[in-house]
Formats: sequence, structure tokens, C-alpha cells
Amino acid sequence: MGKYFGTDGFRGEANVNLTAEHAYQIGRFIGQYYSTETHRCKVVIGKDTRRSSYMFEYALVAGLTASGADACMLHVTTTPSVSYVVMTEDFDCGIMISASHNPYWDNGIKLLNSRGEKMDEETIEKIEAYIDGELPEAEHAVRDRIGCIEDYAVGRNRYIGHLISLATRSYRGKRVGLDCANGSAWMIAKSVFDALGAKTYVLNAEPDGLNINLNAGSTHIEGLQKFVVENGLDVGFAFDGDADRCLAVDENGRVVDGDLILYICGCYMRERGELANDTVVTTVMSNFGLYKAFDEVGIRYEKTAVGDKYVYENMMLNGHRLGGEQSGHIIFSKYANTGDGILTAIKLMEVMLEKKQSLSKLAEPVHIYPQVLKNVKVVSKKEAVEDPAVQTAVRAAEQELGTDGRVLLRESGTEPVVRVMAEAPTQEICQKHVDAIIAAMQAAGHLRENA
Repeated sequence: MGKYFGTDGFRGEANVNLTAEHAYQIGRFIGQYYSTETHRCKVVIGKDTRRSSYMFEYALVAGLTASGADACMLHVTTTPSVSYVVMTEDFDCGIMISASHNPYWDNGIKLLNSRGEKMDEETIEKIEAYIDGELPEAEHAVRDRIGCIEDYAVGRNRYIGHLISLATRSYRGKRVGLDCANGSAWMIAKSVFDALGAKTYVLNAEPDGLNINLNAGSTHIEGLQKFVVENGLDVGFAFDGDADRCLAVDENGRVVDGDLILYICGCYMRERGELANDTVVTTVMSNFGLYKAFDEVGIRYEKTAVGDKYVYENMMLNGHRLGGEQSGHIIFSKYANTGDGILTAIKLMEVMLEKKQSLSKLAEPVHIYPQVLKNVKVVSKKEAVEDPAVQTAVRAAEQELGTDGRVLLRESGTEPVVRVMAEAPTQEICQKHVDAIIAAMQAAGHLRENA
């Protein structure tokens, strides 16, 4: 991770540690970096529904056009739609303004290369150097070299058409709940499911700039659970702020998280001969129960560091077709270069319809181990994780759990927190070990006073 950019872009509190000036500088650099004497840089930009997204959008556009680049505006849209448009059309790069599942006061700038993939580290390092004044200032374009701005809603519409084209059957007769988190999916998800014939019931699709992810979406799925049961729906899907995640709720109100989605889709793809290398890529956060279920059906798996960036890198390096995270970032590399929440919902619907089974039945073989995960705000992530006393507490937990569980301590890539996780036969055992590790951090003085 760099000084400004983490595993998922430049993220911070709007106008605190991510400012309009930062956005302008990023635009200035990109505009000149991709331009030549014979080529005018062309960039596509999308944003989520946060109030500050408009501010960052205008600042980026100002920087891009001042450096001679053309900016094409998708307006409010999803991160995967920006990736799709960049990948299928003639753009040098894409920019998505979003802090994903974070609260409205945070925001972020995600950069995508011309293939719709997350920007390479070398280019990110140059952008950071430019922000810090370590590179010469980009020249200002003049006269007819000044960039143009274009309304590009047509790109978003083509993405919607792409999603609709991937469905293998009509959804007629299916009652589907969609929790759009008052974010990017608020219009797109319903458009797709309506077009496919579903009877759609939409929650949290009234964004006001301040309510994105507020008690809504994949990070607050309890509302959708209740809604599915009370309304007798067949299935529900919850997205996050920029709709690159999807969690599902079965007809009984049970959450079907990313691990269960990987199992359901992995088994289905393997049956159809579509699971390349008979392998699914996961992160170290995936549950013990997923791996045991994979072992039983003969599906191999690989583990990466946390972050869909690392999952995707592994998939591309080894030719795998399915990977993802427990949080609901699922990548179907045949169709997308990033996690796509609405695509994930479509693929789950395909399995349900083709196999004529409910979501609960499809997830039934997986026994998920109890898990406790706590996010601990710390002064220094690296120092907290590497502290000898903290490591001693981790080793003590591992020794006590043996082969009946595990503990995991890792730094967040986007927030000033350390994530402490335990899996064990009971919730009480998990809680005990998580509390012991956090107590060791506190005793060593690593916790923030206002945490």
C-alpha cells in the first residue's frame, strides 16, 4: 500500500484526508500521463450517491480537462459498470468515486486501467509522487487542446443490457427482494430484474446523499432478512454502496454470504465443466466450513491476502474462473474483471432456476463455523500487529484451538483498524480468544483513546 492509495483506491473522510485538491491533482496527472502528441486521453467517470461524490467528480473533471483529457460521465453508477465500459470501449482508464460500504462522510477514488482492472502499483506510485510535488507539474492545455466533457449515460445503459443478456432463464414467477443500500444500485438493479420478469421488491432505493449504507445494504442485512420472511419472497439480494458486493438471503431469512455463494456457484460450475482447474480462489478470511465442504466435493481452493485485488491477481495468474471474499466480492472472470454484485445475483438465480432448488437447499451442505470478528482502532496498525505481547496472545490462542479452529490478525487496507478474528466450535470460545488478543493490544497501549 502507498501513502494515499490502499487496496481499494484513495479512501478517506471527505475534505479531511481526501480533498477536492487531491482529486484535481489526480485528474491533472492522469490527463497528461495518458496523452501524447497524437493521442488525447479519454477517461470514463462514475460515482455513487454520497453528497461529496459530486464535489470529487467536478474536481477530477477540472483536472483532466485542464491537462487536455476528455471526460465521459456515467453519473451515478456502479463500480463494475465503470470497469465494463472501460473494458469494452476505447478508454485509457476509468475512475469510480466511492467509498464502497463506508458511511457517507467517507469517500474514495478508485482507478481502473484500460482493461477495467485495478490500476497497477507503478502508476499509483507516480500519482502519489505527483500529489506530493515530487514530479513536474503537468502542462495546462490551451485553446483546442483543452479537454471536453461528454454525458455518457449510454455506457451505463449498455452495461445494463450486458447483465440482462447473461441470464439463462426468465425470472417470471420469482419474488425477489433487492436492498440497494441507497447507493449505486438504486436504479440499475431493479431495471435488470424487472426486465428479466421477476416480481421485484426494492428496499433502500431513495438516496439523499447522506443515507448510503445507513442501516441498509450488505453491511446491515438484517432489514432484508426480515423483509424476505414477512413478504414470502423466494430470495433477497443486498448490495453495498457501489454494488461490487452482493450478499443473499434465502427464503427462510438466512444470510448466504460470500463463502456460501462461492460454494453454490463453484459446485454448479464444476458440474457444467466451467470451473477452470476445479479451483476456487478465496481469501484467508473464508470460513473453515467452506474448505471442508469443498474437500467433500473435490473442489480445490487457493487462499490469498484479503482484498478482491489479490483474488483477481491470483485468478489471472493461474487461469481460475471463480473467486471472492466472504464479504460478497465475487469475481466471475469470464464476465468481469472486478467484483459485481448484480452479476453475482444473476449467477445465483441461474443456479436456483437451472437446478430447480431453493437457495437454502443449495447452501445446505456447508456447515459454517462460528466466527467472531472485531475491528479495533489502533494508533499504528503495523506496530499493533507486530508487538511481541500481542503475538504471544495469538500463539496462545492457536495452541489452545489446535485443529478445531483458528485465529487471524490483520491490518485493514482501507481503515485505521486491525481486524481480530477467531473461528471455533462455539461462539463463546471465539469470543474468549478475540477478547484476549484485544486485551493484549490495550495493555501494550496500541488502542486509540476514542475507539
